[in-house]
Amino acid sequence: MTNLNYPAIAAIVPAAGVGARMQADRPKQYLVLHGKTILEHSVARLQAVAGVEQIWLALAADDPYFDATALSHSNVIRVKGGEERMHSVLNALNFVDEHQYPWVLVHDAARPLVRQSDIEQLIQRCLASGEGGILACRVRDTMKRGELIVAETVSREHLWHALTPQFFPTGLLKAALQDAISAGVHITDEASAMEWAGHSVLLVEGHSDNIKITQPADLALAAFYLEQSS
Repeated sequence: MTNLNYPAIAAIVPAAGVGARMQADRPKQYLVLHGKTILEHSVARLQAVAGVEQIWLALAADDPYFDATALSHSNVIRVKGGEERMHSVLNALNFVDEHQYPWVLVHDAARPLVRQSDIEQLIQRCLASGEGGILACRVRDTMKRGELIVAETVSREHLWHALTPQFFPTGLLKAALQDAISAGVHITDEASAMEWAGHSVLLVEGHSDNIKITQPADLALAAFYLEQSS
């Protein structure tokens, strides 16, 4: 990112979910990994990126865990999360837009392993093209569609796993989410809102170790990856 003329960037981390699949005594973002919560790891990856000036965390209104983290004493800003991810992101976008950040990164709270170089590549590619985009990795396995019994084999050609961060112009993303929510469209990530609104979304290839921690086995895998990189 050095010597690049780029605008001030904001980041949003939606972290209001409960993470029921982890079967833990607290939301997955507050499980400890190498001495820090998963949320702290994920936020630190964003803080390390040049150009990211402010980070908003969308947390549940009754979140009892955040104040015990080091993040509560940092310059991240806490905002109220919503019923679903899209509502949390939109709530935070209102603040990002108010502070006139033209571009925004949105990153999963449970992706503590994203590489700084991947985030920087995403930012560079999007700013150079003027289009928003996402980190993604190519599907490598044979894909099957079905429920208990295989209905068909799906070609993996042109298939990608969507990762985060996802990076978009603030105003366009805010409008896309508002319109999609009003229309009752099911939005699973920011890119799906932008696609629905008719905007192009760049695919920027990232590393497959940018895993999302959703199940107990993922926590052990994340710990392994962190050990290898330390």
